Amino acid sequence: MRRRDFLRLQAAAACCLAAGSSLLPLHPLFAQSPADALPDLAVAKGAPAAATRAAVELLGGMRAIVSPGQKVLIKPNMSFANPPEMATTTHPEVVRELAAMCKEAGAADILIMDHPLRSPEACLERSGIRDACRDLDSRMVQAVNAPAFFADADIPAGKEMRGNAFLKAVLDADVLIAAPVAKSHGSTGVSLSLKGMMGLIWDRGSMHSRYNLDEAIVDLYTRLTPALTVVDATRVLTTNGPFGPGKVITPQTIIASRDGVAADALAGAAFEWWGRRMQPNQVRHLRLAAERGLGRIDIEHLRVQEVVL
Repeated sequence: MRRRDFLRLQAAAACCLAAGSSLLPLHPLFAQSPADALPDLAVAKGAPAAATRAAVELLGGMRAIVSPGQKVLIKPNMSFANPPEMATTTHPEVVRELAAMCKEAGAADILIMDHPLRSPEACLERSGIRDACRDLDSRMVQAVNAPAFFADADIPAGKEMRGNAFLKAVLDADVLIAAPVAKSHGSTGVSLSLKGMMGLIWDRGSMHSRYNLDEAIVDLYTRLTPALTVVDATRVLTTNGPFGPGKVITPQTIIASRDGVAADALAGAAFEWWGRRMQPNQVRHLRLAAERGLGRIDIEHLRVQEVVL
C-alpha cells in the first residue's frame, strides 16, 4: 500500500489542472493524522472492485459496519437503463464488492435496491449490476416501482418534508450502505449519496414541486442516514446529469466514509462539474446538512488517507 503526495494545499489546484489531473490536491492538515487513527475519509485509486475493498478496509473493514445476522440494504444508482461507461449508474464491480464484503462480515440478508426512473428490467440488465451479483445471490438485486413495496413513514426531523412512502426493505434494514455514482445534476449541481436517497422513496416528484428540493434532500437524509457511504468515482459524469449522455472522466477513484456528508463534500470538491470547480459549501444541500449537524463539509480539517493500488 502506497501513500501519495495527494494531501497537499488546495491552492495548488491550478498545477494539478495544468497536468491534466482530475482529482484536486487537498489541504496539508490531512497529512498530519496520527498513523494509527482511522481516517474520516478513505480514498482508493485503482480498479473498481479492488479500490472499493481497499477504501472500506482503510475505515476499519466491513466488520466495523456490519455485524453477523444483520439485514443490509445497499443503495446504488441503477435508475437508468445505461451501460456503466455512461457513468449514470454505479459500477457493477463496486456494488458486487460491497455485497461480498457484507456477506463475509456475516450479514444474514443483503438487498441491493433502487426505485428506477426507467423500466426496472432494462435497468437491471443494462446497468450490469444484476449479472455482477448473480454468483452471490440471484435474488439480491431488485429494481422496484410498484406501490406495494413501499410504506408510509414519518420524517420526524424534517423541516419541510415530514413524511413519505419508503421502501419497506429500507425501513426493515439494520444497516444502510449508500453506493452512489458521482455525477452532475441539473437542479442540485451534483448527485451523490444524499441526493441518491431519493431512490428509496415512492413520491420523488413532490420533492421537486411541493418542497424546496435541497431542503427536502436534507429532510430525507435525517431519516435515511447510511452507516457507510462509498462514492463510485471510477467514472464521473461531469455534465448533463443525471441522465446523460455527457462528459465522462475516469479518475478510477473510490471515496468512502462513515460520514456521507463528508464523502459527498470531498467528491464535490475533487472533480469538475459543469465545466468548473466547486467548494462543498456551494452545494446547497451539503451546506444545509452541515448546518443541521448531519455531517461535515470542512474537508480541510478532516483526516484523509489515500491508497493507490
